[in-house]
Amino acid sequence: MMSCVQRIAAACLLMATAVCASAQSYPTKPIRLVVGFAPGGATDIVARIWADAASRELGQPVVVDNRAGAGGAIGALAVAKSPADGYTLGLATVGTHAANVACNPKGGYDPVKDFTPISNLARTPNVLVMNMDVPAQNFEDLKTYIARKAPGAVRYATGGTCGVHHLTGALFSSLIGAQLTHVPYRGSGPALTDLIGGQLELFFDSMPGSIQAIQSKRARPVAVAWPTRLATLPEVPTYAELGLGAINDGVWYGLVAPANLPGNIQTKLNAITKKVMSQPDVQARVVQTGSEPVSTTSEEFGGEIKKALDRAKSIVQSQGIKFDQSGS
Repeated sequence: MMSCVQRIAAACLLMATAVCASAQSYPTKPIRLVVGFAPGGATDIVARIWADAASRELGQPVVVDNRAGAGGAIGALAVAKSPADGYTLGLATVGTHAANVACNPKGGYDPVKDFTPISNLARTPNVLVMNMDVPAQNFEDLKTYIARKAPGAVRYATGGTCGVHHLTGALFSSLIGAQLTHVPYRGSGPALTDLIGGQLELFFDSMPGSIQAIQSKRARPVAVAWPTRLATLPEVPTYAELGLGAINDGVWYGLVAPANLPGNIQTKLNAITKKVMSQPDVQARVVQTGSEPVSTTSEEFGGEIKKALDRAKSIVQSQGIKFDQSGS
């Protein structure tokens, strides 16, 4: 007859065996990848590249679930409140895990405590583009155009209130000494459509969302946020070259899961990500969007999230940005 201690030990062994078996068989059903922005934007594009490649490696479909609104917060909150079983993942951005929370600390989730970091996927330049009908060819022309308009008459679009591009737009306005009107959308895809259609003058975006419009000459690039000029747009200066170094940071797109994800599943997803992001076809697709494919350890990605959050809080405080749900 087993003693109490023996029964406890046997139970612990059984549980450990079950966990190991679960990790070895994971995944046994489709995985949901939540994207907090509309289809067609930069975040959605990167998410679908990873989802397609990961589906092949995992042997199960990875289905992208777009939950647009509130600058990505709706999607992030959906991930934070999901079971930590590996079947709900999220595409984290500087917007969802830094800018949004800094701007709206009552949004319902903590970007550090409520998520398990898996890996960064891509680092991406930011870009400022303008409507082709704006009578300006470059940054200096644009400043002159804005100065001749009434305060607030020139509008800039972003993928949502309290997103990273909202913060960039607010800081840009301050740095050039102009009053611009922010027009938030439910993702960068719809915003770009309206920019091309002539409803807006300016659009702050990430390169994957706007690169095709730039290359087809449906939108004119003004500046990029990147350490150096881009090989794909060598004629476009960086913000730093224009004296706007404070907004010369690019963004990233990374993979997260709900907090307390089992370590073995976290490790497996990280290994899969490292594998797929090193595949030539995946890298080529990411590069075509204007991004740089990467993979990191979970610890490294967690550090990037914390760093971005601290920087976003500093911008929000210095610019006095307040949360506003209108149009988000």
